[in-house]
Amino acid sequence: MSDRYACLVIADESEEFPDALIYAGLLCKNTGWRLIMLRVIEPADPAPWASITDEMRRQAQDDAESLTQRFAAEVWAECGVTAEPVLREGDLKPELRKLLERDTSIKLVVLASAAGPGGPGPLVAQLGKAAGLGPRPVPVLVVPGALSREEIRKLALPLAESLPHPAPPGADDSSA
Repeated sequence: MSDRYACLVIADESEEFPDALIYAGLLCKNTGWRLIMLRVIEPADPAPWASITDEMRRQAQDDAESLTQRFAAEVWAECGVTAEPVLREGDLKPELRKLLERDTSIKLVVLASAAGPGGPGPLVAQLGKAAGLGPRPVPVLVVPGALSREEIRKLALPLAESLPHPAPPGADDSSA
């Protein structure tokens, strides 16, 4: 955990995830916040032999690492921000709650909603029905999935200006 504020995105293979990632990357670039990218690996169904289950788990881990590396490279190229990948194994909602409880530097969660007729996506839909993501109140920002990159940039910059920025290294807060 760090003293710097952090923004969290939840990495998945959805069509809209890159929108959330770029939005969060732009926010972090313009505020000095950290960017945390959570990827939760769903537990594999037990196979008849332990060696098959272990191989399935290794493959899922490799796939998750590959996905987060690809998205980290994308946000670096687009925003100049280094994403901190966090890989967990389990069910998404409990793992997300645990991360938010443990890392109190996370001050914002950015999600993107799907643009199609199938609804906004399971996590966004669940947020509308539940009392949030966990016991600690953390704002959730939902980026509409139908936006262009230029529209995402235009939305991210004004918000970044209104969020707290960390003091430069070595700055003394007591002189204020």
